[in-house]
Formats: sequence, C-alpha cells, structure tokens
Amino acid sequence: MHKAILLARSAAIALAVANGSALAQTASASQSDGEPATLQDIVVTARRQSESLQKTPIAITALDNKTLEKMNVQSVDKVAQVAPNLIISQQSSSLSAASITIRGIGQTDPSLGLDTAVGIYLDGVYVARSAGSLFDLVDVERIEVLRGPQGTLFGRNTTGGAIQLLSKKPQDEFGVSAKVGYGTRRNLSGKIRIDTGELGDSGISASATYLHRQRNGYFNNFLTPKSKDPGALNVDAFGVGIRGDFGQFQLNYAFDWDDRVGTSAFFQTVALGADARTYYGRSASLGGAPLQFVGPNIRLNSGLQQPSGLPGNNYGSQTRSQGHSLTASYEVSDAFTIKSITGYRKLLMKNSLSLSGQGDLKGRVLDFTSPTLTSIKSVSPYNGFNSPQRQRQFSEELQLLGSTGDFSYVLGAYYFRERVSENNNQNLTLVLSPFALPFLGIPTAVRDALVAQNIDLIGLGTSPLAAYRQTSKSYAAFGQLSWKPQALDEKLEVTGGIRYTKDKKNTTIANATNGVPNASNTSQGISFENTAFLGSLSYQVAPAALVYAKASTGYKSGGFNPRADGICTAPTVTGACPGGTYRLNSFKPEKLTSYEAGAKLDLFDRRLRINAAAFLSKYDDLQVPQFAAGSGGATTLLVNAGKAEFKGVELEITALPARGLTLSGSMGYTDPKYKQFLFLNPNTNTVSDIAATARFPNVAKFNSNLAADYTFAPMSMGVLSARVAYAYRSKIFYHPNDAVNPFQRDIAGPPTNTVSARIALSEIALGGRAKGEIALSGDNLLNEDQVLYGIDFGSLGFGGKLYAEPRRFLVEFKVEY
Repeated sequence: MHKAILLARSAAIALAVANGSALAQTASASQSDGEPATLQDIVVTARRQSESLQKTPIAITALDNKTLEKMNVQSVDKVAQVAPNLIISQQSSSLSAASITIRGIGQTDPSLGLDTAVGIYLDGVYVARSAGSLFDLVDVERIEVLRGPQGTLFGRNTTGGAIQLLSKKPQDEFGVSAKVGYGTRRNLSGKIRIDTGELGDSGISASATYLHRQRNGYFNNFLTPKSKDPGALNVDAFGVGIRGDFGQFQLNYAFDWDDRVGTSAFFQTVALGADARTYYGRSASLGGAPLQFVGPNIRLNSGLQQPSGLPGNNYGSQTRSQGHSLTASYEVSDAFTIKSITGYRKLLMKNSLSLSGQGDLKGRVLDFTSPTLTSIKSVSPYNGFNSPQRQRQFSEELQLLGSTGDFSYVLGAYYFRERVSENNNQNLTLVLSPFALPFLGIPTAVRDALVAQNIDLIGLGTSPLAAYRQTSKSYAAFGQLSWKPQALDEKLEVTGGIRYTKDKKNTTIANATNGVPNASNTSQGISFENTAFLGSLSYQVAPAALVYAKASTGYKSGGFNPRADGICTAPTVTGACPGGTYRLNSFKPEKLTSYEAGAKLDLFDRRLRINAAAFLSKYDDLQVPQFAAGSGGATTLLVNAGKAEFKGVELEITALPARGLTLSGSMGYTDPKYKQFLFLNPNTNTVSDIAATARFPNVAKFNSNLAADYTFAPMSMGVLSARVAYAYRSKIFYHPNDAVNPFQRDIAGPPTNTVSARIALSEIALGGRAKGEIALSGDNLLNEDQVLYGIDFGSLGFGGKLYAEPRRFLVEFKVEY
C-alpha cells in the first residue's frame, strides 16, 4: 500500500509538471524580442570532456550559477532539494560533516579513516573526507550531480555517484561585484569579487573573492549569549583564481580557504530507557539541573546545554579547510589534448561533542574514595570533544583526450596520497543496577554494599579515547573509448570503459579508557585491488531525443574501523597482548554491478524538457554502518552486510509554457532490499540473517521538487522576477538494526515539506556599467520542525536528534560593475 502511494505521488508530480504547475530547477530560458523562449543547452563535464547535457548518456542534474543564486545555495547540502534520489544530512557536532547518499548508497560516519560512497570533486580534485564536505561555495559556476556508479572515469568511492563543483573562472574584462545581506536571527552576510581582466597582452587574468556570513543560534541556551547559542555560525571564506590562456596551452589555478566557527545545533533528548529516565530524573533533587525530556514529538526552543569540554572553547566547534588545484592542458592538435590536474587539500577540525542535550545533571556515582562507595557528582549521558582532527591529501591525474576517425577516447593515470589523524575524547555515564557491576569486573563486595544501602541505580563514569593515524595511497589507470559511426550520421554511440585501482592503507590505533591503553600504538596495513568496467549504448532517435542503456561496476575501498578496539588472539593484560597477535577490526571492499536505462527529450521546439532514468544496482559485501555505544564510548563500525539490491526511477521535467515563465519538477524513488545481512549478536555471540528487518541508514525512498520561476516584462527601474519552490522528502532512519538501536523510531527523521520563495528586482541601472539588484527570500516558510540528524545511543539508554533552523528571511543587495 505504501509503495502504491509513492508511485501515485510520482505520477501526480509528472502530470502536474506536464500541465504547467511545476518548478524551476536547472533551466534558463533564452529569448529575444518577438521570439519564443527556448530552453538553453547546458554544457557538462561528466565524461571528462565538455558536451551537452542532453547528449550525455548519464543521469545528471546540472545547476548553473543563476539557478544556484535564485535558490540561495550556500553549501552543497541544499542541492538535495532538487536532485532526484540525492539525500544530504548534516551530521551532529560538526559544522562541516555530512552524510551523503545517492540512490540509497552513502556513508553516514564522518570518521576521517572511512571512505565515502559519493565522491565530491572541486575543480576536478577529489574532496576525500565527508567530514569536510560542507563548506561555503564562494564562487561556483556550476554543480553537476552524477547519479549511479562512476567507477571508470572517477574511480573508487563513487559507488553511489559523484558531485562536481566547478568554480567560476577569472573573466576577460575588469569587473567588481559586491553583495550584502541581512536576515532572521541577525544573519549578516557579505561577499565581494574582483576580476582583473586580462593583464595587458599577457593572456593572464585573475580573480579574488572574499565572503563573510554569521548568524545567531536558533535554540536559546540560558548559559550563553545569543552569538554562542546552538546553531550559531561565523564563516570567513576566500577564493583566488588565476587563468592563463596561451593559445594551445591553458592554465587554471584555484585556491579556496574556508573557516567555520560556531556551535552545532541543539541535540535534544527524545528517547530515554526506564533506568536512564529514573536516574537522570533525580538530578534536580540532588542539586543539579532538571532533566530536559518532553518525548519524541515536541521540539524544545530553549533550555540548558552544558559545556562539552573542548579546551578553551567549551561550547563551540571549528572547521578550517583549504585547497589548491592546478589544471594544465595542452592542445597538441584539434584531435589530441594532454591534461594534468594537480590537487592539494588539508582539513582541521575541533568539534565539541555536545550530545547530551542537558544542563549540569547530578547523579549518584560509584566512588571508591568515599566510605559509602558513592558520591554525588556531575554526570553526562554523553559528551566530550573530538580534537584535533587533521587530514592532508595530494593527488595527480594525467589525462589524454582525443579522437581519430569515428572514435573518441580518454586515457589516464591517477595517484592519491592521504594522511589523517584524530583524537576523539569522550565522557559518558553508564547507568547500572548494582547487580550488573560484577559483570564489569567489579568485586561482588561492592555490589553487596550498595544493595545494603538500598541503592537501585548507580552511575559509572568513563572517559574513552579513540586515537588513530592512517595513511592511504591509491594508484589507478583508466581508459574509455566511444564509437560514433559517421555512416549512421553519428546517431549511434557505443562506449566501453575500464579502470584498474590498487589501494594501500596503514592504520595505527592507540585507544584508551580512563587513561588505560586498549591498544599500544598497534599498526597494521592492508591493500586491495579492483578492476571496474563500463559499457553503454545510446542512440539519437531525433535531433532532440536521446535514449541510452548502460551497465557499469563500482568499487568502494575496504579498510579498518579506526575508532574500534581490535581483537587479541591470546588472553590480554592491561595495554598489551602477550603471546598473541593483535588484529585491528577491518572490513572488505564494497562492489556493485549497476544497470541503467534512460531518455533525454527536448520537445515542442525546446520548450519542454523531459529526462528520465530507471536503475537496478546489485551489491556484494555492502558496507553498512552499525552504531554502538558502551563503556568504550560511542563508535560506528562498518560491517560487510552481505548482499543488497537497489532499484528505482528518476524524472526531471522543465517547461516554458508562457513567455517569462519557467516551470520544472523532479522526483526520485529508490526501493532498497537486503538480500542478506548477517548480524553477530554481541550478547549471545550468535549469527543471524536480519535482512527482512534491517533498515538502510540515511535513505529516503522518495524525494521530489516543484517550483515556478517568473520574470516580468522589463520595467524602467529594472527586471522583476519571482520564484516559489516546494521540496518533499520521505521519512529517514539513521541506523540499520533495531536490536542495537532500540530508540531509532523516536529519533528518525519524519517527512519534510520545504517551501521557499524569492522575489528580486535586478538590472537596476546605477550609472555607466554598474547594475544593481535587491532580493527578498524566505526558506522553510511553513516553519516545519525538520530533523537534521538523529543518534540512538542504545545501551547508554538514550537517543536524540538535532533540528534544522526554523523559518527564516533574508534581504540582499547586490552591485555589479
């Protein structure tokens, strides 16, 4: 029944768009006086060469800079509102970490030691860590969302797909643009860009952009000023571009720098086990803060949030990322080009783990220094700081692009090197019955003494440290060949691709609990090899109609679970593994085979565009995150669940039904199923297949988008335009296994309905070449309580979720010269 409702919704959206009640997404209309508007061609680089979106046999959503500005896209997460089957969820505690899934495939743990399943590329350079994937888009010319595995041209860790961010290049003429804005919760923003134009006759031009924005928080923490309330943010970003045009030789250098300081959204406790509710509910009577708990369906807008313990900045978090990219190309002839893409990036994060959702709670804890073995102290369900987290990467890619006769080709070699390190300091309280203490190695005499005092619950504080370092290297060689026979007027295209990859990883773990080492700098290495294939067939049925089918494989690297303790083959003593071998917790690569068929149509003299695709993906050794918490802290283990199958459909429609009006819509539907999910129950040490009940984390079965964009006839004062959009996303779960995470129904993300609007007066003459624009925009206009992310701490007895920013408005002024 549920599936039927989703399919009916999909059909309704398609019908609405076709009848002129849809949204404006990626299209821009071109028209001159007296001529009807037509949809512009969009140039993409999804196959490493510039080609028309409508002639590329890949499911792609492409957004140009005008559309991004109308949508007020500040970071990549908002693109999920318009791209089918793309889900981006901001992670807890961090200001820059995101869980990204395409067609149901992604990675929900932002650990620096775990690879993503959706590759993000900034100017052709791989952004390796999902923990740093949310940064301000200072000057982006275009965003391309490539759905489905991109294993041959983009390589490993793109089993779900890839997102390309392409910066605006320096312009040929001198120019200056500046924009300032003010909005809800003292949202202050400003951006200025300067283009030098060509410097003399040198062929060199440059640009520089600076961006600043800040806002107050949207949860009133009674312990802090508004500028440090949960949700507060302060961003400084800077970008530089240098372009050299020397005839056959082209050079493009880009530098980006992003510094984010703020406080993550308030983590609200929405689920409590019976023992945890009783224990923490006694806090007020013991002189502590009252327990803040109103159940799973009521949002708190004010209250207490205790410091996390981050040294020198108890409430805040910080992310600083920067990168360099250098792209050089030499056109040897019209049929042969050599291209080099060199990249270097680094990331630094200091995150407050404010995940208790409480004030300064007091509780009775086990205290061996007290005559009664107990004392009243501050307790925290879960807190700490993850600092520092560091990552550095270097990559080099060499491409040979050319054509000969009916054939065109891309050949290449790739090298990637990375170093990461992390210190994850945690503080938590285990709430236990005294009768459970002997199972933790505590003498039975302690149990008996507590029982004699009629103590029913006791707190046991622990301070786990998850510390690790990891180095990674990846080597690849690839090639793709396309055949377009001139005998068939180049209507038919047959493409084949192959990529060989070798990965090497070395991980050193030095975890500890309460200062006692669990692993003394244990270091191990692991390596993997993979060969990926692609085959596609497309046919230009008509000048404006393309149909295609393709089969491809993908590969996501295996590795170690860096935050987990390893396994010793011999009895252990404190901090050692005598007489045995200490083996780190590892997992195997994830591999898939995907089949896709689609059509791209431009109809009615390019006034209606319909792009559709259907897919079926089959996975072996699917990597599934399994969250667990206990005395050793909270961690996510990647496990190879077994086999899974994903199938679904995607639809994007854009229409120009009347002069000045652009309507468009999109929808994505994914139906995932586990074929096998073997689960080792830690309590019974038995293995069972939970495929029938396991869930897919951070996966929405359905998402859709509707919008309308209207440009009024030019007026003497400028050009008036208006846009309204509606985005829907179905329910999301954040953990796969109810047995490990019993509260996940309470912390799940309910369906979202996001309404946004913008009205702007542009092309305002300011004298000479200067033009101005004033715009008013609003987001989450229904003021819906939308969930950013949820965590079920399972055995710690509680779960919580973070809410997104409520309804907000922004007014902006822009000047261009």
